[in-house]
Amino acid sequence: MSQWSGKSKGNVIGYRIFLNLIKTFGLPATYFLLRIVTLFYYTFDKKSRKHIEKFYQKALKISASKIKQTTRKNFFYFGQTLVDRAAFLIGKGSRFTYDFENEKCLLDIRDAGKGGILLSGHLGNWETAGNLLKSRITNTINVLMLDEESEKIKQYLTATTGGAHFNIIPIKNDLSHVIKIHNALSNNEFVAIHADRYLEGSKYIEIDFFGEKAKFPLGPFVIASKFNAPITFVFCVKKNRYHYHLSATEPILNKLSPEQIAKKFVAELENKTISNPEQWFNYFNFYS
Repeated sequence: MSQWSGKSKGNVIGYRIFLNLIKTFGLPATYFLLRIVTLFYYTFDKKSRKHIEKFYQKALKISASKIKQTTRKNFFYFGQTLVDRAAFLIGKGSRFTYDFENEKCLLDIRDAGKGGILLSGHLGNWETAGNLLKSRITNTINVLMLDEESEKIKQYLTATTGGAHFNIIPIKNDLSHVIKIHNALSNNEFVAIHADRYLEGSKYIEIDFFGEKAKFPLGPFVIASKFNAPITFVFCVKKNRYHYHLSATEPILNKLSPEQIAKKFVAELENKTISNPEQWFNYFNFYS
């Protein structure tokens, strides 16, 4: 996993194009253009394509005849996550519908009054999940993340859309994020954490993932084990153009070690990847 830099792909020009297209022509025209854009990236972003195709071949055992088709779908789905994110930012999210598998799990966590830790990964559209959760589960979603996104992109999105619709808790070397997590949970809020990307130099845990050892970041599982809050694994995958499927696992209520939580999370991540291979958005060598 050492090839992941901790930074998102994209640039201000790309965001500006899609935001203006959605505002002017709506989502259908934007999706039409997206097919052209993602075909361009599929053709010329050979490094990302190579890594995802290798993952499909080695981990998921997808046949050679289907790998290219699956990879093209993957690029298109990834583009849709960016378009849909922009749509929510400018108030066009009402067009989307969703169903929620085990929604009661999150309602029970909310009603317990201790807050909740939501572990997820870069499969599906986690940001759209946050926007949809706000409409029925809670008014406050906190997302713990590396604050590495380009300042130009953040400034542009804030100026044109008002910025993200959830609260970002940036990971800091002074560990101030731990205090913010504590405060959020004390206020009966949800804290969402990505638990599938190891950054070079940080602590990690090696776990079998589709039969091979892979490095997962230890931090999210340490955090989940330290606080007296329920833990659940949440994913949001796209089923058709305007419909999403959200899912949550039965909450972990008893005290577990970071390693135990990590193994449970990786098992769920495997299940979701098998069911939704086109929505696995990790474009680097995932294995040790």
